[in-house]
Amino acid sequence: MTIIGYFEGTDPLLLTRALAAGAETLPLGNSVDGHGKYSGHLTPADGVSVIIGYLHKITPTTGIALTTGDILMPAKVHNIPALILAPRDEHEYAKNILGGAADYVTLVDPADAYEELRKYL
Repeated sequence: MTIIGYFEGTDPLLLTRALAAGAETLPLGNSVDGHGKYSGHLTPADGVSVIIGYLHKITPTTGIALTTGDILMPAKVHNIPALILAPRDEHEYAKNILGGAADYVTLVDPADAYEELRKYL
C-alpha cells in the first residue's frame, strides 16, 4: 500500500486521483502550521512511501530554529522520496533555498505532479 505524506496546500484533486489509484494519504505539518503529523517525526512505522508538498511549506520563516533539512530529515534518513513542488522556471531558486536538502529531494513543476507521483503508486 502506498501512503502519501502531504503538506497542506497540496492539490486535493491530485490526492483524490492518487486515492482512486489505491493510495492512502497522511497529512504532514512543518511544526508551525499544525496540519497533521510533524514531518520531522516520521518513522518507518508510519509507512509513508512518498512525501509531496510545495516549497513554501518546507521553508521556515526567518527566526524559526528549523531548516528545510530538519523538516525533510526523514526523507533522507529513511529513504522516502520527497517531491517538492515549484514552478519549473524557479527550480534553480528552489535549489538555493533547499540547500543540502536539494541533494535528496526531487523538484517537480506542479503541472507534472501527478505523473511524477504515479511512479510511486
